[in-house]
Amino acid sequence: MVSNNSQIPILQTKNIYKSFGHVQALKNVDIDLYTSEVVALIGDNGAGKSTLIKIISGIYQKDSGDVLYKGETVEINEPKDAVQKAGISTVYQDLSLVEVQDVGVNIYLNIEPTFFGFFINYKKLYSEAEKLIKDLKIDLPSVRVNVAELSGGQRQGVAIARALARGREIFILDEPTAALGVEQQANVNNLILKLKEDKKTVLLISHNLEHVFEVADRLIILRRGEKVGERVKKSTSKEEIVGLITGAIK
Repeated sequence: MVSNNSQIPILQTKNIYKSFGHVQALKNVDIDLYTSEVVALIGDNGAGKSTLIKIISGIYQKDSGDVLYKGETVEINEPKDAVQKAGISTVYQDLSLVEVQDVGVNIYLNIEPTFFGFFINYKKLYSEAEKLIKDLKIDLPSVRVNVAELSGGQRQGVAIARALARGREIFILDEPTAALGVEQQANVNNLILKLKEDKKTVLLISHNLEHVFEVADRLIILRRGEKVGERVKKSTSKEEIVGLITGAIK
C-alpha cells in the first residue's frame, strides 16, 4: 500500500539510473516526497540508499532520469544546486560541525548577519540562534557553548538548526541516531517530528527499524539498486519490511 496523497510532490525522482563501472548502483528508481511528512529510505548495505541521496544532494550525477522540485525538472550537478534549486539540505553522519566554535557560530557559519556587509553582528547572530534552538526545542545549556562539549544528540540538533537557518524545505538525514543512546535517540526523534510539524519534508536514512517506525509516515525499500516496495507505516509491520529488505517478500 502506498500514499494516496493528492498534492504535487515537493520532490520526485523518476527513472534514476547510476552505475560505477560495471556495477549498477541504481536502476529505475522513482520516489515521491510530500510536504509535512517523514519518509524512511531503507535497505541493506549496498542497496543504493547512499547513492540515491548523493544524487539528490548533488554529490553524484545520475546517468539518466529526472529530479523534479514541485513538479518542475531541475538539474542538480553540484551541492549548491540542491540547495538553491530545490531547498534541499543534507545532514550526513559526520555532521561537519566545527568543534572549536560555539553553537551560534556553527549555525550561522558563512551566512553571519553583518553590519554594513563587513562586520559580524554577533548580538543578532546569538539572538537568532537562541530563537532557532528554542523553536526546535533542542536542550542546550547555551548557544555560546563549544560544539565539542555537546552530546551526540545535541550535535544532531545543531546540525539540523544550521540547515534550517538556511531556509531549507527538504531535510535529508543520514543515520541521525547511529551511535546515540536511548535518550539521545528520543531527542532526535522529537526534532524530526518538530520539522514535520513545521511543514518541512524529511527523508530519513536508517538501519534502525525501531527508530523508523517511531517517526516515519512512509517507508521506501531499496534492494540491490532497485525500489522493491513502498509502504504506509500504519499499514505494514517490521516483519514485512524485513522481508522486502532481504527479498523473502517480492
